[in-house]
Amino acid sequence: MVKKPAKNTGAKVWFVGAGPGDPELITVKGLNLVKNADVLIYAGSLVNPALVAESGAVIKLDSWGMHLEEMVDTMVKHARAKKNVVRLHSGDPSLYGAIVEQIEKLEEQGIAVEVVPGVSSLFAAAAALKTQLTLRGVSESVIVTRPAGKTLKEDQIAEFSRLNSTMVIFLGTEKLGEITKKLTCSPDTPAAVVYHASWPDQKIVRGTVADIAVKAKNAGIEHTALLIIGGAVGDVKKGHIKSYLYS
Repeated sequence: MVKKPAKNTGAKVWFVGAGPGDPELITVKGLNLVKNADVLIYAGSLVNPALVAESGAVIKLDSWGMHLEEMVDTMVKHARAKKNVVRLHSGDPSLYGAIVEQIEKLEEQGIAVEVVPGVSSLFAAAAALKTQLTLRGVSESVIVTRPAGKTLKEDQIAEFSRLNSTMVIFLGTEKLGEITKKLTCSPDTPAAVVYHASWPDQKIVRGTVADIAVKAKNAGIEHTALLIIGGAVGDVKKGHIKSYLYS
């Protein structure tokens, strides 16, 4: 049986997307909430320390290693005490942010929730590559997915790669070799790995499905990167059709 939210107590928690890394890539609304927070619970090393430093919060907690119950109990306690509580997620909370399980438990306790979107790392990666994820005549769709692992028994990477769309693969940097072996698109399909998109140590590796895993490994990229596959990350001067917008 699905539990109904408890009667609203007037307390609230804000879930804010911090953006991809560059502290200037947070929304104006998000930054104002961070600055005015009394309690800030942030997503560890995924959030730039410079952004955490912007907060005037008396209580700043790194959520790395915290259990869900501990995190929720902390938010409930301070929200009920009428404190400004901000849960700061990396990127945009809607992509692999694990916010729904937090929101469910907060609402069970009568705590209201509002979500402020953020700039996802997939958009920062596209900006770094100076391309469009959707490009007329090349790819009209974007597939966002992840490989199988501890929390995902099976993935659909093989099936998705047949659709001739731009694929953005999260949480797979340590499995690039495994991922590319699953792909059913042509081995010469363009591919790129973007490490720490928008951070000062951002690194870009370009190649094809056939060699991108080796190139990324040789570049020392082992974590915190996105794999993007498709013609949109290749030579975009070839094959795309001019937009009607500027015709």
